[in-house]
Amino acid sequence: MIDPCSEDATSVLSLEEAQARIKSALLPVAGTEIVVLKSALGRVLAQPVYSPVNIPHDRNAAMDGYALAARDIVPDQAFSLNLAGTSWAGRPFQGKMQPGQCIRIFTGAVLPERADTVIMQEHVQADGQTVHFPAHARPYRHVREIGEDMQQGACLISPPKKLTVADLGLLASAGIHEITVRRRLNIVFFSTGDELAAMGQALKPGKIYDSNRYILNGLLTGPGYSITDKGVIADDRDKLENSLIEAAENHDVIITTGGASVGEADFIKDILTSRGQVNFWKIAMKPGKPLIFGKIGHCYVFGLPGNPVSVIATFDQLVKPALQQLTGEPVAKPLRLTAICTSPLKKTPGRQEFQRGILTQNDNGELFVSSSGKQGSHLLGSISRANCYIVLPADCSGVEAGAPVVVEPFSLLLQDR
Repeated sequence: MIDPCSEDATSVLSLEEAQARIKSALLPVAGTEIVVLKSALGRVLAQPVYSPVNIPHDRNAAMDGYALAARDIVPDQAFSLNLAGTSWAGRPFQGKMQPGQCIRIFTGAVLPERADTVIMQEHVQADGQTVHFPAHARPYRHVREIGEDMQQGACLISPPKKLTVADLGLLASAGIHEITVRRRLNIVFFSTGDELAAMGQALKPGKIYDSNRYILNGLLTGPGYSITDKGVIADDRDKLENSLIEAAENHDVIITTGGASVGEADFIKDILTSRGQVNFWKIAMKPGKPLIFGKIGHCYVFGLPGNPVSVIATFDQLVKPALQQLTGEPVAKPLRLTAICTSPLKKTPGRQEFQRGILTQNDNGELFVSSSGKQGSHLLGSISRANCYIVLPADCSGVEAGAPVVVEPFSLLLQDR
C-alpha cells in the first residue's frame, strides 16, 4: 500500500498486514507460577484443572419444599403423607424416611436416601404432621443430582483460559484453592520528548503535560502484567539508546511514545535498526501511522506515536492483542457491529480510520452512532466523550448522515469504556 500523505510515496503496511506481522513474530512467554484462587482473576491458566469431587457432592433440593419418593405420588389425585422431619442446608435429616412419609426440605439440603422428588412449598398445605399434596404433583422434579455439574475426575477448565469470576466460582465449588497460571508479563514504558513537562510544574512556552504515561498506565493495569513506568526520556539519542538497552535486559516488552516519526529528534527507528531489529515502521492507519514494531534481544519493542489519541488507538488495535498472545491468552477479534451514522463524516481515501463516536441504542434495539467531535489525534476530549470507534475502510471517501457504518464498542456497556 502506498501512503498518499508521504512526499516520497513510501510503502506502508495495512493494519491487517501489521497485525499479521506481529502475530507471526511473537512467542508466548515461558514460565508459570502457583497462585491462590483469590489472586487468580484475569490470569491465564497454564495447566488443566480436574475436579477432585463430584459437583454437587450430594443429591440436594433445588428449592424449598417437601421431599418424598415418587412412588408415593398418587397419579392425578391429591394425596397426603406424614411429616417425618426436616433437612436443612448443612444439617441433613438423620432418620430414615419410610413409605408414606415426607420431609420438610430447604434449598441445598441433602435428600434422604428414599427421596427423589421435591414439591414446592407453595403447592403444599401442611396440617400439623400431615402434609397435603395437589393432584398435579409431578415426580422427579427440583432435585440436583450427584455430579450433575461436574463428575469427579472431569476437567474443570483447560488452558489457555483467562480466568473469569465464573471460573473462580467453579474451582472453588470443587474445593480447589491454588492453581498454576502463566507468569506475569514484564512491561516497561516511557515517553520521549523535550516538550514534556511533569505534573505540578508550571507550563513554559512550548511545553505540554505528559498524558501518554497516564494513558499507558491505565491501559496496562491488569492482573497479567507487571508494569514499570520509567518516566520521560529527553530527545537525546545516547540517553534513549541506553534506556532501551537497559530496559530490554529484564523486560519482555518495551512500549515508548513519541520519537517514532520522521523528525530530526525521532530516534527510536535508528536505535532499533542498529541495536536490534525493525519488523516494520509505519502503518496505513489513522490515527497512528508512525508506529514501530521491533526487538532488542529477547524483548519486543512497540514505538507508538506521540499524540495521545494515536497511543490509545494503536494500543487497542495492535499492542493489546500482542500482549494477550504473549501471555498465552486466546486472542479474539474485537466485537464489531453495524449502526446508522447520524452525522456526516469527513475522510480522505488512503488509510483505514478509527474515528471516535457515540453509540446509542433505541428501545427497538436499533444502533445509531454519531461523531464525538473533532478527530485530531491530539484531541483527547473527543475520545473521552466517545464509547466506540467508527471503523472506516481505507478506500472510504466520507460518510453521509443516514448511512450504515461499522462500529467497534469500547466495551459491552455503551455508556462506559
